[in-house]
Amino acid sequence: MTTTGLDDAATRPPVAERRLHPVTPFRRAWAPVTVLAGWAVHDPNGAQEQVQRLTSAMLLTGLAVLVPAAGLYGFLSWWFTHYAVTDNELRIRTGLLFRRTAHIRLERIQAVDVTRPLLARVAGVAKLRMDVVGADKKDELAFLGEREARALRAELLARAAGFAPEAAIEVGEAPARELLRVPPRGLALSLLLTGATWGSLIAALVVPPLLWLATHSLWTVLAVALPLLGAAGTRSAGRFVAEYDWTVAESPDGLRIDHGLLDRAHETVPPGRVQTVRIVEPLLWRRLGWVRVELDVAGSDNSVLVPVAPRAVAESVIAHVLPGVTVPAAPSRPPRRAGRCAPVRWRGYGLAVTESVFAARHGLLRRHLSLVPHAKVQSVRLTQGPWKRLWRLADVHVDTGADKTVTARLRSAEEAARLLSEQAERSRTGRRDARPDRWMA
Repeated sequence: MTTTGLDDAATRPPVAERRLHPVTPFRRAWAPVTVLAGWAVHDPNGAQEQVQRLTSAMLLTGLAVLVPAAGLYGFLSWWFTHYAVTDNELRIRTGLLFRRTAHIRLERIQAVDVTRPLLARVAGVAKLRMDVVGADKKDELAFLGEREARALRAELLARAAGFAPEAAIEVGEAPARELLRVPPRGLALSLLLTGATWGSLIAALVVPPLLWLATHSLWTVLAVALPLLGAAGTRSAGRFVAEYDWTVAESPDGLRIDHGLLDRAHETVPPGRVQTVRIVEPLLWRRLGWVRVELDVAGSDNSVLVPVAPRAVAESVIAHVLPGVTVPAAPSRPPRRAGRCAPVRWRGYGLAVTESVFAARHGLLRRHLSLVPHAKVQSVRLTQGPWKRLWRLADVHVDTGADKTVTARLRSAEEAARLLSEQAERSRTGRRDARPDRWMA
């Protein structure tokens, strides 16, 4: 009787479990303090009454107990957290009182991102976040040393690509070639030319004088003007900080995206998992020829590919996400009778179907052109309400694997019926000829 499999399992060395970086207890020690802060915010009056009843000695005694208890909690939670990479999974064991073990199958990993918040950068540590098929939220390891995080990321991607355990460690991080870098000046100018920024500024300048004329109350004006000004500045400043030094690079494991002024993020666009690419053209960007590129990725939260770039440069980056795809130049508008259903908006709708993609456009002031590869189409639907049926119009909906829908609106009924049958056949052919969704393929 042959017992090779049992003998291999018996002689195989045990998997070595590793702990997180020693700085992690300081992060987790804030959990008890956060609970108290949440209670105080939830019931501020009750918290104030409780604090007033306490004497100085009682407060000092409470702090003397709380600080060591928080430190002990952080240390124990770190001590009981382990992770290990086995032959076919990443195993994470956590929990101080209630134990939890996560088994992440390596072949189901879609993306592995390395993020470094500001304080983590100072401490020389990083957070590893993983997109897994079928998981509602990302699993993470926080925190690891920067070198350890990058090495573990490279190992996980290599193992997900099918490399043997020993070879995966030797492969290391795949080389990358830079495709795009957004200069800070261009990013700042693009934010100034965004309609949302101007809308917030106009509201901050127009609403306060009207309130003053109506109420003659300085406090009312300040209570409204300050939040409006803050919203106008915070929205633009927040995007500038998040998208600062945006870099897109090509590597065998996908497109790598690095960005962030304070918190640095190192993300990966999983190959073969992009379901939809959107080209966004705000009104004030068109004269400069700038666009923004967004993504719908199955099993991933990554949604921005290019924050701002000339259209030709953006299309060259899209060609690396969707190989062989050419962005349609001029989608066709619906028939003029569509104005009966949407008197103004119908001019912003458009449709183009090429050999590789289904492309639908909508929007007048802020145009959106959505590109769906035929291989990523999960289902096709035709809808037609009574009013559209009267004017022989219909909408064609294309559903993707990212639980998103792209719609070609107000097409003629004959075109919509033909598109429905033809798109179903193109989708079947596209899935048959599509490349496998594998890392480093």
